[in-house]
Amino acid sequence: METKIFKPNQVEAAAALLRAGQLVSFPTETVYGLGADATNEAAVKQVYAAKGRPSDNPLIVTVTGPAMVEQYAQPLSTKAQALMKAFWPGSLTLILNLQPNALSQAVTGGLKTAAFRNPANQTTLNLIQAAGVPLVGPSANTSGKPSPTLAEHVYHDLKGKIAGIVDDGPAQVGVESTILDLTADVPTILRPGAVTEADLEPVIGQVRSNHHKVGKTEVPKAPGMKYKHYAPDAQVYIVDHETDWDAAFKWAQAQDYSIGVMALDNVLAAHQLPTNVEAYSLGQDLSSASHRLFAGLRHFDPESSVKGILTQGFADDGLGSAYMNRLNKSAGQVHFDPTQA
Repeated sequence: METKIFKPNQVEAAAALLRAGQLVSFPTETVYGLGADATNEAAVKQVYAAKGRPSDNPLIVTVTGPAMVEQYAQPLSTKAQALMKAFWPGSLTLILNLQPNALSQAVTGGLKTAAFRNPANQTTLNLIQAAGVPLVGPSANTSGKPSPTLAEHVYHDLKGKIAGIVDDGPAQVGVESTILDLTADVPTILRPGAVTEADLEPVIGQVRSNHHKVGKTEVPKAPGMKYKHYAPDAQVYIVDHETDWDAAFKWAQAQDYSIGVMALDNVLAAHQLPTNVEAYSLGQDLSSASHRLFAGLRHFDPESSVKGILTQGFADDGLGSAYMNRLNKSAGQVHFDPTQA
């Protein structure tokens, strides 16, 4: 099929496709999502087919605000209301108990819960409002590949498989939303993001983190808990410490193939890059690195022939938890060993 590109002032045309059961990618402040009418089971199933996504990997439901959530979820708890007031619209996804048969199993993965998100992107809020229904919104990429932060990334992966893409420029955050399970005894972060424990606890008290990968027979409550994610074609190696970069560049130079390097500007400036190294800047700090991570991983897929990507690691706390969560999954937990140089 033809994949049409829509500008932000063309959301009515994109919404018409959604109402007709078609798939349309939409922008958020984190990454681009793949939208379908969350109340149309046939349309939702097309999302799994277009992405090549396992059918037991539940989908996030993207909404315009609490009033839309209340049409499908059980009555909102005091904590849920407080979180929505504090962080919505924004990069926080909440897992809530559903009303009986409120959404199809194609959305929930067969669970009695669903994840709801109210993105901080006015174009997408306008799109949902025009469509008149909530949208499922997994990342708009081939399943397992780095998430898209540009409309061009979506087009690369899904051209001919979806009806349209609403292009609103680059995503501002660059890593997906924090997912918080409010159905647990203690609210639990299942996927770290820009909203951290330190942000959440002043609003609702104690918060736990549980980023484990679920077993083969388990149904994950949230995306990213079971299957391989964010992986480019080349093997990613995490460089844990700035003091390891001398060894990392020495190792890269010894290879008989091209190596990609993703690092902060100060690391790149401090080293003479071997001739077989292609550098991608992660910017000045952790914030810019989080914003550029997926774009960098995607850069080394279609645009170069590198067979390994050395990527800078950070401390696993705060925003670093979100960054390292994605980077570890992209690398398959493979860390560069400086003793091998």
